[in-house]
Amino acid sequence: MNNSKRLFLRAKKVIPSGINSPVRFYDPYPFFVKKANGNTIWDMDGKHYLDFCNGYGALLLGHRRKEILSAVSSQLNKGTLYCAPTDLEVELSELITSNYPFMEKTRLVNTGGEATMTAIRLARGFTKKKKIIKFEGCYHGAHDYVLVKAGSGAAHHGISVSDGGLEEVSKNTLVVQYNNSQELDSVLEKQKDVAGVIVEPVLANMGLVLPQKNFLSEIRKITKDHDALLIFDEVVTGFRMSPGGAQQYFSIKPDVVTLGKALGNGFVIAAVGGRKDIMNQLTPEGKVYQASTYAGNPVSVAAAISSIKTINKYKNKLYPKLEIFCTILARALQDLANDMKIPHQVNAISSMFQIFFTNTPVTDYVSSKRADVRKFKKLFNALLKNGIFIAPSQFETVFLSDAHTLDDLDKTIEAYGKSLKTVKN
Repeated sequence: MNNSKRLFLRAKKVIPSGINSPVRFYDPYPFFVKKANGNTIWDMDGKHYLDFCNGYGALLLGHRRKEILSAVSSQLNKGTLYCAPTDLEVELSELITSNYPFMEKTRLVNTGGEATMTAIRLARGFTKKKKIIKFEGCYHGAHDYVLVKAGSGAAHHGISVSDGGLEEVSKNTLVVQYNNSQELDSVLEKQKDVAGVIVEPVLANMGLVLPQKNFLSEIRKITKDHDALLIFDEVVTGFRMSPGGAQQYFSIKPDVVTLGKALGNGFVIAAVGGRKDIMNQLTPEGKVYQASTYAGNPVSVAAAISSIKTINKYKNKLYPKLEIFCTILARALQDLANDMKIPHQVNAISSMFQIFFTNTPVTDYVSSKRADVRKFKKLFNALLKNGIFIAPSQFETVFLSDAHTLDDLDKTIEAYGKSLKTVKN
């Protein structure tokens, strides 16, 4: 019995399902990690994998980035938690605003889910309206406001609405089709009690689904026309698509923004920010309550400051490199699947890509669910055997990091070639 299996059997006795997040499970059991560095992750049995899961997009700069570890090490010598303000929090918020001008003010929180929950509460508090609109397949965290027809683990496990969720809460969350601005306009025309519309500008929790031409600019106009706030959930895309996230990439001005993942490059931190008049509704000056013991944790804040500074320093090389690498991998994957006559779609943008085993283009939740998940499972298992670690679900995304090299691309293309043969058979 290998070490991962032994640990999983132990874990199942004391941890529900043996894992602390459902997206980490796959049959017969997940490998348990011993360490990681740069582009590589090692399991408890000494096998190593090129990491293309990358903390589900968080590790833009790779594992154990030296600049970030140095900043964290320095802060650890000063303390880990104060529950009192620090100059670091001010510096970080200023850095965020310099990269995201529409985030005029920022409140630091701990997780993406906490950020989206606060953003929605802010929208309701600011507009004095009750309802929220989300797009089918978008994932905004595991809280009742948005756990309705969600992506990520909810889609993977076939959960439309979670048991234990309050119907009284979820009934105020309306769901429309991604890439369908006309449906959004129609719903807003009929529903006059909508506080805001929350969207992943690039849907990265349903595999990878890209916004069609003008979709984001159309929903920006529609929300303004109907006096509803536009919330960009950039927990995945923030800093990953550009130094200013998807809003910079697509030139869109949202009202409220959530950040996470690449903000801390592996450290626990997130943020919600937006227009001053909206953000000023937060307590203690306003009446929209939000609080957290660990908000502004100095260790995580130090990591985030270093992350942003490193991104800004290398941005002129970092983003073009990631885009080129992603294009090379996506085209190679397309060619391999074509040569093997495997029905497929490959969606790619910036430093993210995913393959779907289907004949039809994947543009929304419905079309993504047509993909053959059994084939994807075969692909995942084969890639793992060939030394490549991606997220184990069809409804997640493959992420590159700055730690990946040209040599890694060759190894990855070779591994995909071998692994696709198992899908063909």
